[in-house]
Amino acid sequence: MRYEDQVRRARAFHDLHQGPAFLLPNAWDPISALILAKEGFPAVATTSGGMSWALGFADGEQAPWPEVVKAVERIANVLPAPLSADIEGGYAESAHELHDRVVEVVGAGAVGFNIEDRQGDGVRELEDACARIAAARAAVERTGVQVFVNARTDIFNLFGVSEQSEEEAGRRVAAYVEAGASGVFLFGLSDLAILKRMASATPVPLNVVGRPGGPSFEAFSSAGARRVSIAAGLALHAYGAARSTAARLRESADFDSLRSDFNRAQAQALTSRPND
Repeated sequence: MRYEDQVRRARAFHDLHQGPAFLLPNAWDPISALILAKEGFPAVATTSGGMSWALGFADGEQAPWPEVVKAVERIANVLPAPLSADIEGGYAESAHELHDRVVEVVGAGAVGFNIEDRQGDGVRELEDACARIAAARAAVERTGVQVFVNARTDIFNLFGVSEQSEEEAGRRVAAYVEAGASGVFLFGLSDLAILKRMASATPVPLNVVGRPGGPSFEAFSSAGARRVSIAAGLALHAYGAARSTAARLRESADFDSLRSDFNRAQAQALTSRPND
């Protein structure tokens, strides 16, 4: 990707966070990203789970980092829209190593990325988490691209909704903003009252994840979320459809079970390049 194009996409991605809430769907390979762009989404994110599974590894930083970077690059090279990368905890033991990881993923074409505070079954000490966000911000400044640093906290995801978790999440949001976060991802939060209180007290965009059975996009938006993603939801839906079809095919050997509203010509049209 040309540097000028990446700079332009980074600005566009930042601008999306300044207006009304937007839906940021998650892809796991080039064609899934192209399908989302074709459907009119103004930006696309990766899903660490979907991408890891597509590479043949479990989620949770199990995929080799060079393969993750290459996967991001393959998507960024064909996607005609801003791409945000889910790099989990950064594939890094130290803040110094995280700095280098961020430079690599931005070099692959990402104009945003998530960096989470989860560590094992808990969360990192606040000082450590902030040092890593600061290192990520320093790496972004080094690239010269206005990359969106999205600090994710797993407080609600790991410890549920309570007065204590809301207080701790609020403390972390404030600290992450001070450390250089462009936005904060309240992963696992579906309580709209808490979201509304936190949004009113936070100077940067907050984002959440939408799931079946949870609040609607409109409800999240009304409560103050600026961005709603879907994590591995679409990837799991696609894999589930493949498994169901495979089961029917194995049981009946009926080739009509392969009928789909997406055909070879559409796949070819999406992935064909000018010099093909």
